Amino acid sequence: MTVPLFDTALLRSPPFLSNAHLPAEERARISYERARTIAASAGLELEDIALLKPKFWELHLNPVLIYDGAAATLLTIQYNLVLGTLARYASRQPHLLPLMQDLLCYRKLGQFMLTELGHGLDAENLETTATLLPSGEFILRTPSPRAAKFMPPTAPVGTPTIGIVFARLVIDNTPRKIRPFVVALNDGSSMCEGVTCRLMPLRGGTNPVNHSVTSFDNVVLPASALLGSLEQDRPFDDLIWRVAVGSLALGTVCVNTLGMAATIGLLYSQRRMVTDAKGGHIPIFHFRTQQIPILFATAQAYVYKALSRWSTSYFSNPSHDPRARQGVAAAVKAVITNHALATLIAVSDRCGAQGLFEVNQLSRLFSEVRGIAIAEGDILVVSIRLATELVLGRFQMPQPIYPDSLLAQHEKAIYTELTDTLASVAHHRSEGVNKRVLPRCLAYVEAIGHRLAFDAAVAAGVLPELVEVFVADIIRRDSAWFSEAGLTRREQLAREESAFDALLPHIDTLVDELGVKPYVSAPIVSNEAWTAFADGLQASGELRTESVLAFNHSTLSARL
Repeated sequence: MTVPLFDTALLRSPPFLSNAHLPAEERARISYERARTIAASAGLELEDIALLKPKFWELHLNPVLIYDGAAATLLTIQYNLVLGTLARYASRQPHLLPLMQDLLCYRKLGQFMLTELGHGLDAENLETTATLLPSGEFILRTPSPRAAKFMPPTAPVGTPTIGIVFARLVIDNTPRKIRPFVVALNDGSSMCEGVTCRLMPLRGGTNPVNHSVTSFDNVVLPASALLGSLEQDRPFDDLIWRVAVGSLALGTVCVNTLGMAATIGLLYSQRRMVTDAKGGHIPIFHFRTQQIPILFATAQAYVYKALSRWSTSYFSNPSHDPRARQGVAAAVKAVITNHALATLIAVSDRCGAQGLFEVNQLSRLFSEVRGIAIAEGDILVVSIRLATELVLGRFQMPQPIYPDSLLAQHEKAIYTELTDTLASVAHHRSEGVNKRVLPRCLAYVEAIGHRLAFDAAVAAGVLPELVEVFVADIIRRDSAWFSEAGLTRREQLAREESAFDALLPHIDTLVDELGVKPYVSAPIVSNEAWTAFADGLQASGELRTESVLAFNHSTLSARL
């Protein structure tokens, strides 16, 4: 029997007890404790992270990572970006191994410091410099405010913190390529000499992370701080390879947000009653308008779990073209995060006013998925890069397993539209491409992702009723094209209705088997949970109506 990566019994004890009533600073600190606890429970080895073994991917598919998005952020930075990067150099720089063990066991914290205030998706043009001294040491410097490192949480929280800082190497006053350096940031209580951390305000709507703006003022680094050798210049994309890993990993994290939406939405809709025409009570789940987003969420959760398992296996195989591996990561992240955002809003809306409150989890999950959509490469810009490369014929994505499927035909049609447009312009950087190709790139990458998801789900034996509802959702998204392809609007509606009717009898079992119920803390899911929550709300004293209603009539009359 496989031992689960996280013991759900831990949710009933610190640090996982509700902390919504605490100040943001304390909540941010608790998220570090949660990340540490999740890491200890998961028990990953360095090899799991370095070689992208199944246990590494399964951690990201565990629902605990959506219980606290801040803890998930901290854990994925530390394990994937920091440890994953260090692992690539450890065989030739064995002095890194003790540090890696400290990071693995959370005796130290690690941050990945690539982007700057002035350089996000164009981080290859970053301005931070590391100048080689005659002694072999380096001087790390932030040359301008726009070169400050942006987002990584570097403020002291009680545990010593290091950062992998990407800087442009300077030798003999000549700028060279970008290199990563291991830099001590703080000792757990104070920032290290020359390192300045300025806390950003809270993002809002999420579990708080101490996002920061960090700068370096002539910080002296030992020769051993450099990862790699002075002579070895790696291509930038290879240097930041773990960002592509993170793109796929974060996409898979979002699968359970779909499961959470389905679970909270269903339980609330079965509990919430309205009065029918005969004076009796019926649950709002009786209505098709309430059923639709929950049926979609359930189908998406199952189909995208199959996609996650297939894509992580494909990505981890070094025999595949690295460009195709990164392309799969981009497409998977695009479809899962965009579907999660739309579904969380749809289900939240069907929970009425209750869906607006952070305590009911849906609005918080939406905000945290928004962050994931930007982290490790903004979906839109990454999609533009991928689609452009594919339309120019520079490489190919994995081919369809079921080329006659509707979703494979949809993908093929968009590709043909883009290649025809490209053939009609002078070159791929023309204004015509800017106006007519770039706005369609995301739709093309999503079409690839939808087809990959369909193929993965069918190959994995996902319940056909779930797959059919998933397909119905994709048809909804581009109804005009499917009409042009011969599926009339009436046929689309009939197909959708049939899919809903077939899936509905299984919904309770399917939602239960998603396995996210232990992570549901929303009080709206049951009468018992709501009663306990409502009893715990702070009661105000009686209003002093006389002070509220007593006007100074003479003053009021004078003003009128």
